[in-house]
Amino acid sequence: MGRYTGPVCRLCRTEGVKLFLKGEKCSSDKCPLSKRPFPPGMHGRERRRKLTEYGMRLREKQKLKRIYGMREEQFERFFEMASKQKGMTGNNLLILLERRLDNVVYRLGFAPNRRTARQIVSHGHILVNGKKVTVPSYLVDPGDTIEVKPDSRDSVLFKHIPETSNGARVPDWLELDAANFRGRVLSLPEIDQIDTARMVNLQLIVEFYSR
Repeated sequence: MGRYTGPVCRLCRTEGVKLFLKGEKCSSDKCPLSKRPFPPGMHGRERRRKLTEYGMRLREKQKLKRIYGMREEQFERFFEMASKQKGMTGNNLLILLERRLDNVVYRLGFAPNRRTARQIVSHGHILVNGKKVTVPSYLVDPGDTIEVKPDSRDSVLFKHIPETSNGARVPDWLELDAANFRGRVLSLPEIDQIDTARMVNLQLIVEFYSR
């Protein structure tokens, strides 16, 4: 299955919750979900059908996959990686997703949302430890330095970075040096440092793949 390329706000309306796919727009009065809190389509205003157990598990999996903007085969691959690690598979999965380079670029504030962050990485604007990395799914490690390529810093894409105030939106496991367009991975994220953990039921996702 290919990557979804339609209006991302339809995904939030489908899931019935804000997935924060459009950056600041999601927190504003312009959010389509706030204006139309029902699924898209001609029958969207009708009462939602009660989900089966399979349906609930599927919706949680779809929700997490859409938050991180991944294709189905990519998501399955990350789940397999998580299931082979020690500890709780759901927590392992979320930590792996947070370590993706496109997510880290977003978390550092270099991009307004993960979709834009993925494009920024793919187009070669990001260096990891001084080397260009164009793979959005690249997994960062503690001690890694992530920065905007010097030749790209004058781009309109990054004009907002030096104005970032004290790295307010940056999680504790990352460190931002906005003036130098640079960030550093301080440690692996812990589950209570990941806001996405409050948006999804990880156990239902594990059950979906364990059926």
